Amino acid sequence: MADSIPLNPVRKNSKRIPYYNSARLSRYSIEDEPSNLDEMPLMMSEEGFENDESDYQTLPRARVLQRQRGLGWFLCGGWKVLCGSCCDCLYHMCRRKKELKARTVWLGCPEKCEEKFPKNTIKNQKYNVFTFVPGVLYQQFKFFLNLYFLVVACSQFVPSLKIGYLYTYWAPLGFVLAVTVVREAVDEVRRYQRDKDMNSQLYSKLTVRGKVQVKSSDIQVGDLIIVEKNQRIPADMIFLRTSEKTGACFIRTDQLDGETDWKLKVAVGCTQRLPAVGDLFSISAYVYAQKPQLDIHSFEGNFTREDTDPQINESLSIENTLWASTVVASGTVIGVVIYTGKETRSVLNTSFAKNKVGLLDLELNRLTKALFLAQVVLSVVMVALQGFVGPWFRNLFRFVVLFSYIIPISLRVNLDMGKSAYGWMIMKDENIPGTVVRTSTIPEELGRLVYLLTDKTGTLTQNEMVFKRLHLGTVSYGTDTMDEIQSHIIQSYAIGTSQPSSSTSGSTPSRKTQTSGPKVRKSVSSRIHEAVKAIALCHNVTPVYETHAGVNGETESAEADQDFSDDNRTYQASSPDEVELVRWTESVGLTLVNRDLTSLQLKTPSGQILSFYILQIFPFTSESKRMGIIVREESTGDITFYMKGADVAMASIVQYNDWLEEECGNMAREGLRTLVVAKKSLSEEQYQDFESRYNQAKLSIHDRALKVAAVVESLEREMELLCLTGVEDQLQADVRPTLELLRNAGIKIWMLTGDKLETATCIAKSSHLVSRNQDIHVFKPVSNRGEAHLELNAFRRKHDCALVISGDSLEVCLRYYEHEFVELACQCPAVVCCRCSPTQKAQIVTLLQQHTANRTCAIGDGGNDVSMIQAADCGIGIEGKEGKQASLAADFSITQFKHIGRLLMVHGRNSYKRSAALGQFVMHRGMIISTMQAVFSSVFYFASVPLYQGFLMVGYATMYTMFPVFSLVLDQDVKPEMALLYPELYKDLTKGRSLSFKTFLIWVLISVYQGGILMYGALVLFESEFVHVVAISFTALILTELLMVALTIRTWHWLMVVAEFFSLGCYLASLAFLNEYFGIGRVSFGAFLDLSFITTWPFLWKVSAITLVSCLPLYIIKYLKRKFSPPSYSKLSS
Repeated sequence: MADSIPLNPVRKNSKRIPYYNSARLSRYSIEDEPSNLDEMPLMMSEEGFENDESDYQTLPRARVLQRQRGLGWFLCGGWKVLCGSCCDCLYHMCRRKKELKARTVWLGCPEKCEEKFPKNTIKNQKYNVFTFVPGVLYQQFKFFLNLYFLVVACSQFVPSLKIGYLYTYWAPLGFVLAVTVVREAVDEVRRYQRDKDMNSQLYSKLTVRGKVQVKSSDIQVGDLIIVEKNQRIPADMIFLRTSEKTGACFIRTDQLDGETDWKLKVAVGCTQRLPAVGDLFSISAYVYAQKPQLDIHSFEGNFTREDTDPQINESLSIENTLWASTVVASGTVIGVVIYTGKETRSVLNTSFAKNKVGLLDLELNRLTKALFLAQVVLSVVMVALQGFVGPWFRNLFRFVVLFSYIIPISLRVNLDMGKSAYGWMIMKDENIPGTVVRTSTIPEELGRLVYLLTDKTGTLTQNEMVFKRLHLGTVSYGTDTMDEIQSHIIQSYAIGTSQPSSSTSGSTPSRKTQTSGPKVRKSVSSRIHEAVKAIALCHNVTPVYETHAGVNGETESAEADQDFSDDNRTYQASSPDEVELVRWTESVGLTLVNRDLTSLQLKTPSGQILSFYILQIFPFTSESKRMGIIVREESTGDITFYMKGADVAMASIVQYNDWLEEECGNMAREGLRTLVVAKKSLSEEQYQDFESRYNQAKLSIHDRALKVAAVVESLEREMELLCLTGVEDQLQADVRPTLELLRNAGIKIWMLTGDKLETATCIAKSSHLVSRNQDIHVFKPVSNRGEAHLELNAFRRKHDCALVISGDSLEVCLRYYEHEFVELACQCPAVVCCRCSPTQKAQIVTLLQQHTANRTCAIGDGGNDVSMIQAADCGIGIEGKEGKQASLAADFSITQFKHIGRLLMVHGRNSYKRSAALGQFVMHRGMIISTMQAVFSSVFYFASVPLYQGFLMVGYATMYTMFPVFSLVLDQDVKPEMALLYPELYKDLTKGRSLSFKTFLIWVLISVYQGGILMYGALVLFESEFVHVVAISFTALILTELLMVALTIRTWHWLMVVAEFFSLGCYLASLAFLNEYFGIGRVSFGAFLDLSFITTWPFLWKVSAITLVSCLPLYIIKYLKRKFSPPSYSKLSS
């Protein structure tokens, strides 16, 4: 259908616009540039203008908005909408949020701030002292089931409505509430304790009188805070000074953005140059900071020093910031606090945990409403048959209470205990060791999932890079031939050092001195040497040496002694790929030993140190997709421009070649991350000319970024292609088979990552998230509605292809075409979202829940995944390198990604199937006794008298049937090995057929049939011993229930057999002791049960006959059904 529609983009100046339906335009008058293209619904072709009938392209949401809101709308649920919006309005008026504003912060002078800023406290609690009890009770009684029990229990305080003993109603209800309140209280106390520990961490604050210790919660905007190495940064700060000589330091951001590599941060130049720390108070300076916002990757601000002439202005960017919840990895830093508490980036990016309710609980809630309706109808029928005589209203209520067993309170107790049992089984499973169940209320959700949203770094991958391939065009080296590269490097430097008089001067052997000379084909050895040297120089890696404690306790840097020993050197960079490349050059003989802001030093295999001056550095950005460096070699004075980047960016920059594109494709198919390395030799004049233009561009006020990029691009021409590298990000154990298992189970997998687009695409291929024969559609960057419109149209034409989209483009699509985008994305076999912020991840989860009404599961391992995990219907955390934050916030915590297969296929299946059987059986148990009550009342002139007395009713729900019924939690329809071998079985679960109105109706019919047979059978067969009808019917009822449990069970367990016989024993024993209960009504008609009657043959055969008639037909039907239309799983197990 989609292909048959012409997809010509609409011309901006289309003459036909006036004919376009004006009602449709109303939705689009939002805010974008006034192009007519933007006024178009998605997929509106030019013919769509003339023929508005073809409704294929129109927006579903636009149609909904046009519905008339009349009286019908109001009665059919409109009142709910109105009430809801009124409540929301009141709530927002009461809790009006303070508008976030930009601010001017004076260094060390919090008192100069005109605004009042929030306290710097962390608060994760759901309740406080006053809201705890009301909050917990509201969470319980918002469910119809619990509210119903409360009303029925309260009715027993009215004498005229009293049916039985109070304890039969209040004991179960009290038990359920007590368990819930205690569980919530324990969780709340733990949360309070965690918050208290965080808020009371001590930090050093700089004041005019020196250092003072302050609690994290007492830090204010404007304070100067000292943060030591390995200490958490308590609030968002601007980086003023560091103890590192370079004026820069590394921080770990894994709890903020999920990336485990360290980020380099640079101190403000003006404050770093001050002679001593105390001088921060002798200058008059302030920081202007933009208003607090969500984006953790950007910041705009200015630093101004007023007491100099002229005053000093420095622009501040993201590299001058220290966000809260990150950790200082090197040196000691001093910063001025600009945002605290609720306004910090980390808090703005966390969402509050919601109370999760399982789909099964919602379905049971709906069924209980249906049962309540049936109960009321039955009561009305009873009163009507009485002829509405006397105080009929009171009788009606008595009947409602009499039939209250239709909805058994034991349903909640049994299901909650069942959930705890499933949790215990999951934690005890030896095949998934270390798994922890943190939320015991939703284990059944694991069996109903349709969407799995996963993080990449640390979840699918180990975030450990391994250098796999070096390709030089004519020759390729893999892991097994790296020793050849090493021997070439040793050889080329040996030549260099043995002939110092040669023009290469020991550093760059066989290098042409004249760049413009004739092209001489270089030897393989010299090409390898050039490539390795380029990789060793073109990066932003810093070698870090472990410090040794000095004599007087101060730490001396190992660098000071030029102790470049290999054993205590570690590399730090903002990307693990770069670290691996430098490690690899070290392994083949060229080692990076030192680096600061202006120079770097390499050590050759012979131990000689080569020094290079860093003249310029062009950092990697997601737009340019490349990084460059210009270095001057100390010994020769040669200036070289090195560059490396993604093949898409570098293909047009390097000289013509015929192998790059093909080899990049080959490596990408293997799942390797590729980088193209190139170089260009510059003369002194060329460089001087470039430098002057570059500095001029950097000072321009308008379009600075564009001008700088243009100057750099003037250098990026006809570069000499050196090599292509391939690095592998190692996947977690068994990721590929696990993803395949999940795909076969009908689960759609979306990967949401903060990483770069190329990296994300690469991992999607290597992990087989995208299968080999599938196309990948990379969504082009879009910034306005027009672009999004055209790009979505282009995407709609693709069939069965995976989607890769960046966070920025996603934001634009969701702003204008939310419904259409989600509809298209949901049809994709796999979706990859890269450069996602933590809030965006949570937003995507919520979108899927709203638009598809399917159950979602989120899995991640870092602090940046917490929002997504909390938003999903089922959150799974992995205990990884990025700390425990995700696993603590999750509902289930696992140690490896591969465990998710067993968790869903086996435990998810069992939990859902067992709970569905348990829930329906408990309802059946209630309905059968209510049917008997109805028959009894109708025979006895519609008297609202209870058939069974207090203790019998309590015993029926507990001692006599509880153990066999509860033993259903041990039942399984498929062996675990089968469930894992045939993941397709999981697809059936998502359709929810185990618990539906159809299965429920079948149980209702069974209950009515059995209740009727038992009661009428007892009345017909025992006419002469009418007094004993209670004992007879009750005995038959208990036997029927025990047989029905046996009928429901699919796989027997020894505990089930024990439970059956134990319950039967309990009942027989109680017959002897509780004989006064076995009379009719409250008066008992003076007839006590005598044991001689029970032991007579007539009693035994009549009870057996009634039981047989009630159960045998069901056994026959079950046998025939299994023979002629067996379920899918039984075909496999047979």
